[in-house]
Amino acid sequence: MYADLVFEGGGVKGIGFAGAISSLEQRGYKFQRVAGTSAGAIIASLIAVGYTSEEIKDIIFNLDYTRFLDRDSLQSIPLIGPIGGFIFEKAIYSGDYLENLLRDLFIKKGKTKFKDVKLDGKWRLKIIATDITNKEMLILPDDITKYGINPDDLDIALAVRMSTAIPFYFKPVILKKENKQCFIVDGGVVSNFPVWIFDIEGTPRWPTFGLKFLECNLSNTAKGKRNIIHYAIDIIDTMVEENELRHIRESDFIRTITIPTNGIRTTEFNITSEKSMKLFASGYKSVEEFLEHWDFENYKKRYRERG
Repeated sequence: MYADLVFEGGGVKGIGFAGAISSLEQRGYKFQRVAGTSAGAIIASLIAVGYTSEEIKDIIFNLDYTRFLDRDSLQSIPLIGPIGGFIFEKAIYSGDYLENLLRDLFIKKGKTKFKDVKLDGKWRLKIIATDITNKEMLILPDDITKYGINPDDLDIALAVRMSTAIPFYFKPVILKKENKQCFIVDGGVVSNFPVWIFDIEGTPRWPTFGLKFLECNLSNTAKGKRNIIHYAIDIIDTMVEENELRHIRESDFIRTITIPTNGIRTTEFNITSEKSMKLFASGYKSVEEFLEHWDFENYKKRYRERG
């Protein structure tokens, strides 16, 4: 059975996606096209270059997420580094570690550029980022032509870095467009759950499943965490969640696998092994429960067939 997958953003909560794809693979699903935002872009890219769910599980559980909070030479200056980074680089952390880690993983599969992940002449991987300079969503690799770059030659690790650049946390990626600097950040700013991205006119040959987190936790400011970073994250979370919920149609909810997060936050980079296991299990169980009621033929008849 074939399926396309679209992953929501969610920082370290992406561990839940590893459980979900493990469950789907064990039930015979093979993934044709994949897309994602932020953490979802990481999982989607690993699938696209050829990693199996078991390999992704091993990668996820062997990561030290605190290493994602790397600092460059400016950000590392004692006492004033974080402030200097925030003022001059618009973030307190670098993001270099994640990009380099992913590039090494892609090299092991011999697929580092978007030209390496084509299916029937089309890219089977789509990544969402945000150009805040021009106030627009970017679908990569398609939209990279706006910056004078050949989509086939776009580095997958760089594209994922753009999508995971949480504002104020990680440095934006800077691209040039018509001799103007453009700041590229986390795709979740504009579209955290692009479940529509592979939709076609008429009846699809196989389903597109969306994988989305079910939140049940308080905001940072509700917990008394009121510094500028937590305040900014709450603003972004509110904008993204409210915007997505208003625009997700019934036909999209019906094909969405919701994964409870057990109260784990997007930026909980010090997540424990116990919490990681619970989040993985949550993703696995969510697929089991979803497939008990999923009927592709009924979905097509109700939402995709005309007449």
